[in-house]
Amino acid sequence: MDPLTERTPRVVSAVKLLRTAERRKAGRFLVEGENSVAELLGGGARSVHDLFYTEDAAERYQHVIDRAQAAGVRTSLVTDRAAKALSDTVTPPGLVAVSDLLDVSMNDAVRSGTRLLAVPVAIKEPGNAGTVIRIADAVGADATILAGESVDPHNGKVVRSSAGSLFHLPVVRERDTESVVEQIRAAGIQILATAADGEVDLDNADQLLGKPTAWLFGNEAHGLDPAIAAKADHRVRIPIHGRAESLNLATAAAICLYASARVQNRS
Repeated sequence: MDPLTERTPRVVSAVKLLRTAERRKAGRFLVEGENSVAELLGGGARSVHDLFYTEDAAERYQHVIDRAQAAGVRTSLVTDRAAKALSDTVTPPGLVAVSDLLDVSMNDAVRSGTRLLAVPVAIKEPGNAGTVIRIADAVGADATILAGESVDPHNGKVVRSSAGSLFHLPVVRERDTESVVEQIRAAGIQILATAADGEVDLDNADQLLGKPTAWLFGNEAHGLDPAIAAKADHRVRIPIHGRAESLNLATAAAICLYASARVQNRS
């Protein structure tokens, strides 16, 4: 059977999913690369509609293709040009799946028993968003909530940067930040915000960190909106003992989430 080309209707439809508006319209998104596709399939293939692969990818990732076929996913050989059209990377891996969106509501993410939440606010950079999701997964957080005008979690770079973690824990996108804060507080979860001038030093915060906690992180360029930071129960500063002026978003998130997980798991 001849491989599908970039003009094949199924490929044309899938290529449109590189755009946010088309993803929302179709209710689907693209998952690219061996690791991400394998993790997607590991979460259950019922949401996976297609798997496109090149001849080169078949040689390298046959185990992933076999797994998809065994799960009943429609798999299709495509040309290198089609694979390039389906990718937003410089060097396409030649393995792309089409999946239903992973839409999760606040009610699904914030419930009784929730202990730890990562809440980046107005996060714009896809690589940072994916990294925060990966960090939250690594420390055992219950969910990541992208609050405010944040990047689409189904963006290709977010998916790749999460290294499969997007498929391991609930990821919510909620534009109304005040509503996010209110729902978290109503669930009895304390809210901590990172702030360079916070009244609480992270090194001395173990008593706070043992409680169910949602961490608010500001965006890359402007930090956390003071009005949102003021809604937190406490503003926490990360002590810097060297000469660095500040920490980037992903680093701050890793330090704070790990600190909470350390205390919660110990207790």
